[in-house]
Amino acid sequence: MASPELSAALLRTHAPAMREALEEAAHALEVGDVPVGAVILGTDGRVIGRGHNRREVDQDPTAHAEVLALRDAAANRRTWRLDGVTVVVTLEPCAMCAGALALARVQTVVYGATDPKAGAVGSLWDLLRDRRSNHRPEVISGVLADECSAVLNSFFTGRREH
Repeated sequence: MASPELSAALLRTHAPAMREALEEAAHALEVGDVPVGAVILGTDGRVIGRGHNRREVDQDPTAHAEVLALRDAAANRRTWRLDGVTVVVTLEPCAMCAGALALARVQTVVYGATDPKAGAVGSLWDLLRDRRSNHRPEVISGVLADECSAVLNSFFTGRREH
């Protein structure tokens, strides 16, 4: 996990991909879902998978941004083993997504906003760094956290007003 104050080097490294994940989150808004977006970077740093929440439009409880991005990356790579990839997501993954990330063997998980109600990468649980797990990706938190949180806060504020 990154230090409380994310280093400038980590921010420079991961901010461009997080901005792409934020673009994916905007697509979730377009389909009426919670604005969470994810991109997956291959070992060369290029995007090999994308996803945004689609639970409402697909009526699928597993249609979280991370799961859809994993499916896209696996299809593009033609393998479920996503060794060496970096997953960049706007919100701390839940237990289902953290499990999927570990099972896919991703190398690094980068997230923006924390999720104190359902976060499984440090907030409520810490599934990815549990020493009992056979695969433990590196976790970097807080990349563009304010921007990621603002998108979510705006969405939920708008829902409460209606």
